[in-house]
Amino acid sequence: MKFVAINGSPKGRASNTQIMVNAFLTGASEAGADISTVFLSEKEINSCKGCFSCWYKSPGKCVIRDDMTGVLSLLAGANLIILASPLYFNNISGTLKVFIDRLFVTGSPPPPGDAKAEYGQKAAAEPVVPKIMMISNCGFPDRSQFQVVSLWMEKVAALLKTSLAAEIYAVRGKLLSDPTDEVRPAVVNYLKLLGNSGKEMAMNMKLSETTEELLQRDYV
Repeated sequence: MKFVAINGSPKGRASNTQIMVNAFLTGASEAGADISTVFLSEKEINSCKGCFSCWYKSPGKCVIRDDMTGVLSLLAGANLIILASPLYFNNISGTLKVFIDRLFVTGSPPPPGDAKAEYGQKAAAEPVVPKIMMISNCGFPDRSQFQVVSLWMEKVAALLKTSLAAEIYAVRGKLLSDPTDEVRPAVVNYLKLLGNSGKEMAMNMKLSETTEELLQRDYV
């Protein structure tokens, strides 16, 4: 079982997002998963040009030469991609959005006769896409702020022709890295819950109903 986390926080390794990712991946590793993390803050990944070359002129190959090629190589053979981001304006970070846009290269053209079929190139075989999941946190206590992210992740999964295996959202994210003495035990228990979530995903590729119910609760 191979799990790859994509951390889209501008703070990278020092982010509250990575505290969540680390806890989840530690549990997954304990259950036997091969784990790795990509920090987009340390990569040069440029915006998609929307040129469709990766669909029609050179199927599966992007015209942009940057670090995306190496990241896609790392994703090869993955069973689960964990998309991770803090909440910005009730959505994912721009850093992660640029990465997701570049996953366009993994897609496939529409049927012949569509507006872009003029290139006349045979499409590459559709790749087998791993399942995805979302991990996010926000600074405020209102869990409804994740509604846009949750809806969009369903759309992303559909576009990638895969499924959204799990979603984990945490409010009051700053407490993950700087808890008061009063809430520290609750934070520790929440990180254990994230570790257990990683174990369940590694063993079953889904979360139990009990774990999903616990994750829906605010940990503080």
